[in-house]
Amino acid sequence: MPRTDECSWPARIGTLALALLLLLVAGAGCTVGPDFQPPKPEVPSAWSGPVTPEAAAQDIVHWWSMFGDPTLTSLVDRAVKSNLDLKQAEARLRQARSARGIAAASLWPAINANASYTRSRTPVDTPKGTKGVISDLYRDGLDASWEIDIFGGVRRGVEAAEADIRAAVEDRRDVLVTLLAEVALDYIDLRIFQQRIAIAQENLSVQQHTADLTHKRKAAGFVGALDVANADAQVATTASTIPPLEASTQQTIYSLSILLGEPPGALLAELSPASAIPAAPPNPPAGIPSDLLRRRPDIRRAEAQIHSATARIGVATAQLFPTFQLTGSGGFTGSHSNDLFDWAHRFWSIGPSANWQLFSGGAVTSNIEVQRALEEQAFLTYQQTVLTALQDVENALIASAREAAHRKELVDAVASNAKAVDYATQLYVNGQTDFLSVLDAQRSLFATQDALVQSTGAVSTDLVALYKALGGGWADEP
Repeated sequence: MPRTDECSWPARIGTLALALLLLLVAGAGCTVGPDFQPPKPEVPSAWSGPVTPEAAAQDIVHWWSMFGDPTLTSLVDRAVKSNLDLKQAEARLRQARSARGIAAASLWPAINANASYTRSRTPVDTPKGTKGVISDLYRDGLDASWEIDIFGGVRRGVEAAEADIRAAVEDRRDVLVTLLAEVALDYIDLRIFQQRIAIAQENLSVQQHTADLTHKRKAAGFVGALDVANADAQVATTASTIPPLEASTQQTIYSLSILLGEPPGALLAELSPASAIPAAPPNPPAGIPSDLLRRRPDIRRAEAQIHSATARIGVATAQLFPTFQLTGSGGFTGSHSNDLFDWAHRFWSIGPSANWQLFSGGAVTSNIEVQRALEEQAFLTYQQTVLTALQDVENALIASAREAAHRKELVDAVASNAKAVDYATQLYVNGQTDFLSVLDAQRSLFATQDALVQSTGAVSTDLVALYKALGGGWADEP
């Protein structure tokens, strides 16, 4: 009698399945789709804007510390810990890492445990009529399946997911670079507004003193009502500039509070006292244009997005080819619960399978073209990002250089206007000139002092813009 137990056929089936498995694994080195080639954009060898040789030695990782302002450093440290935009970017990074785990899981077999109990009634005809037979069925076991990645579709999916992780890392760095710049810019703006208020109050005090003098001279009959009206108008005009500056001061504090993840008024007590504008260090950094390709997070992110798009062409291309699976199941079954532990009631099955979609109405090839178009878009985005980065640095370099020259001229203008006010006031008191000369001198002094404060702040904000354009503020994690 031929044997039908597992001593013969199962061995043959197992041997066949193992041979097929080895054959499939041997062919698993094939990976369809294009391999990613990092782009090599053309960039100039040097900047067009002015760059000093000393600039190359500067560290731009902790650039805000170069301003030597403890309050700014404190705000930056707190923003990095609590800013909500940065926390969102970190959550997106965790999402990308988990998505990679989902993609990689398809490389491994899937094993499911199952158990069931069924009680059923089956009608049976007998000589005396029909009666029902009640039966029980107990079953437990394991099911396993493994799709062999012959053509590399799953591996391309993992490759795309890993590129997505790199893109998320660079996205987080880009948010960090932007955050650091926004904190510094808002802080410098705050100190600019406070210094402008101080200048306005100082000029208001001088102009009020002049107006009082004019009132006394009118009472003594030395001047007419026109001089008094002009003096009072000048006082009111200068006073009118203060409330808008005060509003801007508080609004800037509110902005800083939000950047730190705090309610708008959380920093009012800390930042309301006036302080000096952070002084910009000399010799702004620049490096060379090719450094941007390694430093700017948005460029690095755009490159990772090209890689992801390229890998997804392979994922789509793999759908043109058949898929192979190795499946198996085993366990125990019987009509009594004790059968679940009886070796004689075991069952099992194992075998390979193949599936090939022969016709899909062009959906697969169309999807490949979609992925190729997405890759082209990613490459064009990369090129645009590089050009924008170059422009950002060039703009910051020229703005920084020209603003420094502008500030130097304003320093001389303030000194000359201060002398003009003293001379005009003395001549007016001595009756040697009219009051319009005094008014003109005071207006010019106030205007140049206010412009000097703004220019001093602009020198610092231009430097912050340069640090941001260079991608400063992050370092590779150890």
